[in-house]
Amino acid sequence: MLSDIEIAHGCKMQDIGAVAAKLGIGEEQLERYGKYKAKLPIGTGARKGKLVLVTAINPTASGEGKTTVSIGLADGMARLGKQVCLALREPSLGPVFGIKGGAAGGGYAQVVPMEEINLHFTGDLHAITAANNLLCAMLDNHIFRGNALDIDPAKVYFRRCLDMNDRSLRNVTIGQKGEGVEREEHFEITAACEVMAILCLATSLQDLQRRLGNIIVGENRKGEYVYARDLHAEGAMCALLKDAIKPNLVQTLEGTPAIVHGGPFANIAHGCNSIIATYTALSLADWVVTEAGFGADLGAEKFLDTKCRVAGIQPDCIVIVATVKALKLHGGADKASLAEEDLPALQAGMPNLYKHIENMKNVYKKPVVVAMNRFAGDTPAEIEAVMRGVREAGAEVVFTDVFLQGGKGGEALAEAVCKAAMQKSELHYSYDLNDPIRKKIEDIVKNVYGGSGVEFSPLASQKIDEAEARGYGKLPVIIAKTQYSLSDDAKLLSRPQGFTVHVRDIIVKGGAEFVVAVAGNIMLMPGLGKVPAAEHIGVDESGEIVGLS
Repeated sequence: MLSDIEIAHGCKMQDIGAVAAKLGIGEEQLERYGKYKAKLPIGTGARKGKLVLVTAINPTASGEGKTTVSIGLADGMARLGKQVCLALREPSLGPVFGIKGGAAGGGYAQVVPMEEINLHFTGDLHAITAANNLLCAMLDNHIFRGNALDIDPAKVYFRRCLDMNDRSLRNVTIGQKGEGVEREEHFEITAACEVMAILCLATSLQDLQRRLGNIIVGENRKGEYVYARDLHAEGAMCALLKDAIKPNLVQTLEGTPAIVHGGPFANIAHGCNSIIATYTALSLADWVVTEAGFGADLGAEKFLDTKCRVAGIQPDCIVIVATVKALKLHGGADKASLAEEDLPALQAGMPNLYKHIENMKNVYKKPVVVAMNRFAGDTPAEIEAVMRGVREAGAEVVFTDVFLQGGKGGEALAEAVCKAAMQKSELHYSYDLNDPIRKKIEDIVKNVYGGSGVEFSPLASQKIDEAEARGYGKLPVIIAKTQYSLSDDAKLLSRPQGFTVHVRDIIVKGGAEFVVAVAGNIMLMPGLGKVPAAEHIGVDESGEIVGLS
């Protein structure tokens, strides 16, 4: 089997103008970045297409192939004669060089040019990092230059960022030896920063600048919030993001149009591609396939409860991706024995999938199709057990092989999804936006995670009271927690019962316009593993990148 990058290098890409033409976009509307990438104008036209959301069960460390299935599904739709466009997130260099490797799909279901999308692409994440850190530089310069706003250095909330996994930057001291005002600083990964969230939730360039100005950078010594607009930073930040806000057009290995734009993490941010990209795709294609990060308790919840509210959209069908391997791990199987048939472990892990099906059907009231990402080691007995269980849970299920077969392996899934999307449905939410912050968090925990309740630390309780007193109580809530469990404890697998979620901190994102509840021991700056993927990436004698997958 060829590696992902070898498959990508072996494909014959179409000129990006030909890809754009499939969406009715002329050459004069493209801002080319070479032959195979382009920026599109911001689309705000009336919705034309149906929207399919792809999510997953609680994943393993290597993921369950959600992006791969999304790409294979779109290619399968195209093979059925549908006019379809993908709307995906951009990869972050953190996971690319960390444990997961590339995030442009896999096998014969990829978006290309694969290595360019995974690395620098059109520079969007670099621009976001620069805009974020410009605000930090202006903030610290203001304090150093006399501090006319009387900002309390001990109450600076806005953090520097870097698009890399680097645990050494979680807690640092800046301004040492008189080079500025000395204070503690804490880096976030770019995919988790507020500027990334703002770019992905903004509906126009003007809305982007407004939101940037509303970023809360800290407090003054009177206890009042200080905003980016008080530092007159939003204009320069918006200038850095003027091109980054435009969605990027690329293609799949089979030439299906793909808009890849924005990349917030779903475990520590809201996990969805940009609203502008989704608007653009929906205005151009009859069918739009999008995805939300990690399991449905994280990405799908935030897509449905936050992005859909802000954008005024809703999916017509939800696809839940799972693997036999992950279900067996949820059921307690030993990692060393995953290639062997283990029906007891599979049955013990199935409740994790059932819970996600119940949430999408009964909480959000949307049609569900389960996409089982097939692996060679899946036995007939295991396949039959999954098919029977999912159908008893009231959902359609398709074993799909898009990794090896591309769009051909996604045709059956495409047929099931197109049929399900024709059902009439109206999106419900897991919480009422007008409820107090504590109630919204408790509703997510009880309705989506299946927990018994929430325990708030004294700090979190204090910050909730302050947020509501300052007028932020009606914002959506984003819970930052582990992706590996429905709970905030990564070790509680399958479908845990009676657990309590522990909220240790609250962060008000005034520009992104949501409140973050930090649960468990989740980190806003990931670290590299013992053997990071970066060790296997290089450039060969011909100048081609190798080892990226």
